[in-house]
Amino acid sequence: MKIRTAKMGYEDVLALPVPPHEKPVRQRLLFRIILLLLSIWDLWMTGFTYRTKGLEKLAKEEPCLVLMNHSSFIDLKIAARLLISRPFHVICTADGFVGKRWLMRLIGCIPTRKFMMDVTLVRDMVYVVRELKASILMFPEASYSFDGTQMPLPESLGKCLKLLKVPVVMIRTNGAFARDPLYNNLQLRKVRVSAEVEYLLSPEEIEKKSAAELNDLLQEKFTFDYFRWQQENKVAVKEPFRADGLNRMLYKCPQCKTEGRMLGQGTRISCQHCGKTYELTEYGYLRALASAGEGEAPDTEFTHIPDWYRWQRECVRQQLEEGTYRMEVPVMIYMMVNMDRIYQVGEGVLTHSPEGFHLTGCDGKLDYVQEPVASYSLYSDFFWYEIGDVISIGDARAQYYCFPQNCGDIVAKTRLATEELYKMVRA
Repeated sequence: MKIRTAKMGYEDVLALPVPPHEKPVRQRLLFRIILLLLSIWDLWMTGFTYRTKGLEKLAKEEPCLVLMNHSSFIDLKIAARLLISRPFHVICTADGFVGKRWLMRLIGCIPTRKFMMDVTLVRDMVYVVRELKASILMFPEASYSFDGTQMPLPESLGKCLKLLKVPVVMIRTNGAFARDPLYNNLQLRKVRVSAEVEYLLSPEEIEKKSAAELNDLLQEKFTFDYFRWQQENKVAVKEPFRADGLNRMLYKCPQCKTEGRMLGQGTRISCQHCGKTYELTEYGYLRALASAGEGEAPDTEFTHIPDWYRWQRECVRQQLEEGTYRMEVPVMIYMMVNMDRIYQVGEGVLTHSPEGFHLTGCDGKLDYVQEPVASYSLYSDFFWYEIGDVISIGDARAQYYCFPQNCGDIVAKTRLATEELYKMVRA
């Protein structure tokens, strides 16, 4: 999938009018049917099945909040199948509206900015359940998981549940991540996909619990490990490209500790500095391979990908605590100020340090600072709209999409650093 773009000067982009806020419009059955028809092929190809638990408690016309884990693009297609019988509005990132705002509104989508406090979004959600009498589909993790484990949830989620005062239903998928992990260049694997739909909380239960208790419950429900799921269920991924792009996530060699020199290609990931090579097996394990002329294979530091990713997080945390963390890279800069298109405004430098983000560029005209407390995670993505790996920061006035240039794999590390830095400043 691509996005509409255009080149324009930075000051000209800032001068563009900002469209006024529009309330969500009632979703029509016709558009739910269209969305389902567009989803049928992928659901059929994956042998999609689902099971429900406790849904008899939910009245047919009763609005609810549907919380769904976020693994890949098929998530929305699954929701289209499961929610066909009731009107629902989808909370989605504002850049998803670019070039198709009218269509997204008719489908029932509500735009927001990822990992930002958005009071307008809360008002829109209240309007949907109370005035439109419709349900809301929300992906509270806000971004796809890099390593197949849960993303952090917003601290405001429990308060949101208490404000909406509607039942909460959870959709949890299995197989969606194994079929299309974000690192793998949009290459689909032959994996069956299923879902579990559970009635989680009634309005009465929500009223009795504190916001903190609700957050703890949701955190427990959103705890998962999809590589472990693949291994325990013996789901074989036989495609010869299954390790393509794995270096985007596993950017640091556990043997020589070099960063940005890993290469995921075919079924292997290897360090271009020390030569250490691992095979990603059909069942999602890592196995170190012997080099030419060696005898037995060397030790495998991490057989489980999330363990490797967790170790990288610990390394980043240590750098932050020691004051040695700093990222400074040249970037190509795009901006979003409205939903017409994404504007390419020039080149610059993105710096990330314990002081937060600092973006400069566009011949000295752009100078944007974002403090660590501004966001509990980072909108970062691999192969974003087929342009490239991206780091996105910004505020209510403008969103900046920064594409690192010729500097190795830094996107995953920057997300880890953002999350750990937020924890430190909030402690």
